[in-house]
Amino acid sequence: MHQKTKDIQKRYDGFLQTSCLWNGNAIFDLQHFNIPLKSSKFNSNINEKLRLGKYIERFVSFELAQHSSIKIISENIQIQKEKITLGELDCIILKEGIPIHLEIIYKFYLYDDSVGNSEIDHFIGPNRKDSLVEKLTKLKEKQLPLLYATECEAYLKEIQLSSEKIEQQVYFKAQLFVPLLKKDIQLSKINNNCIVGFYSNLKELEQFSESKFYIPTKKDWLVLPHEKVNWSSFNEFKQETTAILEREFSPLCWLKKQNGEIEKFFLVWWF
Repeated sequence: MHQKTKDIQKRYDGFLQTSCLWNGNAIFDLQHFNIPLKSSKFNSNINEKLRLGKYIERFVSFELAQHSSIKIISENIQIQKEKITLGELDCIILKEGIPIHLEIIYKFYLYDDSVGNSEIDHFIGPNRKDSLVEKLTKLKEKQLPLLYATECEAYLKEIQLSSEKIEQQVYFKAQLFVPLLKKDIQLSKINNNCIVGFYSNLKELEQFSESKFYIPTKKDWLVLPHEKVNWSSFNEFKQETTAILEREFSPLCWLKKQNGEIEKFFLVWWF
């Protein structure tokens, strides 16, 4: 298998293995999309230049196509008003004959209990520029209501559907990271299986100074950590990450402990 093909397959497998953020309508009364896990060889064309969000949408499209009960009607539908784009519907599908407007989200969040007052409030982006509650609010107040906008009616007529007959669901996968010193956090509303690693600053990482480190590319953030990469020593890792942290960017990294255990973590610049 060609190396590029192997890399894409590892990303697709990592995407499939990422847990959904909640079940049913437990959060913000948003109905979560349910699809049985079906591992398969990814054999579709994908543009490596796509940003991660769009890259993952190609994975979702391929995943949906593996299920005979699902038919994709349309994807990435731009809704415009006087040549100004109001927003985009990620996709409209038929699942067992039922039309569904599906919004697709894949995120990385860190748990910081100093932010907000609830479990949902506590999850923020690795660079503190976004948050789970902001994304959920945008879904609830902007992205999902777009289906009912007057400007959407003409398009729905083209595909012979009306908004009243379309269900709305979200497909929200996430990788969650907890503080290194508070790794025993238990969540009540959010799926605990989404917790896949920890986050730390360089000083806290000194306890792993005899371990090995690796910094994957952004698209390989999806990948389940494995042995076959070019590992760096702690000192090499510190040198590699200095410029990254100075740009106020928190990279996702892998840690291989002396006992061979491999963990995923974010190295953060903000504490």
